[in-house]
Amino acid sequence: MGAGHGHGHASGRHRWRLAVSFALIGGFFVVELVYALTSGSLALLSDAGHMAADVVTLGAALIATRIATRPDSTGRRSYGSYRAEVFASLLAVLMMLGVAIYVVTEAVGRIGGTAEVSSGPMLVVGALGLVVNLIALALLRAGAGESLNVKGAYMEVVADTAGSVGVIVAGWLVASTGQPFWDTAVALAIGAFVAVRAISLGRQVFAVLGQHVPEGLDAAVVAADLSAIQGVRGVHDLHLWTLTSGMNVATAHLVTGDPGDHHAVLDQAREVLLRRHGVAHATLQVEPADHTGCDELGW
Repeated sequence: MGAGHGHGHASGRHRWRLAVSFALIGGFFVVELVYALTSGSLALLSDAGHMAADVVTLGAALIATRIATRPDSTGRRSYGSYRAEVFASLLAVLMMLGVAIYVVTEAVGRIGGTAEVSSGPMLVVGALGLVVNLIALALLRAGAGESLNVKGAYMEVVADTAGSVGVIVAGWLVASTGQPFWDTAVALAIGAFVAVRAISLGRQVFAVLGQHVPEGLDAAVVAADLSAIQGVRGVHDLHLWTLTSGMNVATAHLVTGDPGDHHAVLDQAREVLLRRHGVAHATLQVEPADHTGCDELGW
């Protein structure tokens, strides 16, 4: 028996932020790629790679928010298409790891060799990239705490902001010392930083796909709160998971003594899950105390 059917669509509220950031970063990516190829800077090229990852990630995030709001016409997706946003976040992780591996591989290949690096374009383009990324960060920051989808895009831009700073530092060091080695060293540092950020986001994505108990919720506390409801003698088969950002889901069996208490128990259970634990959608089954068999499941 269902209780609580309101859905919150976190990233949908911030879609315009994704769209503006996509336009800004997509436009600058073309500029940075051209100067990266003409200057010979691996740090600048790595930052352009991050920009490319940003463009793909932001585009996927925009598409995912659109797909997630579409009604299901097939009858096969009983939860709708909300998980599209989680898969967009997974794409962000893969893009970040791909860029990190490429940059590190190229940097290692340059060690011990010689390369011509123009510091002027590095400094100018790095500074412009930093401005663009800071604007995108300001736009996405508000939604990063609510939506895993927006957070994936936000973390991509965070990594790229660090890349822009790295490009500026590398350009200054190359100009000051005349040693192109600094370009390679900074590129390695950027690649390592991006990899660490990707792994952190990836853990969150797989926690959702693995249907772990949502962060901030304790299954034992939820069960205790449900058991404390007047008329409830026991709780079993309690499951808590995240469908997508801002949408936690629960199922539970509530054992009662008096069949006449069912309506009151459902109402109170709905309030407990929503008000205390932020679970807006719960499927609750109320069972008489002499009912057997349901609590024998092993999962």
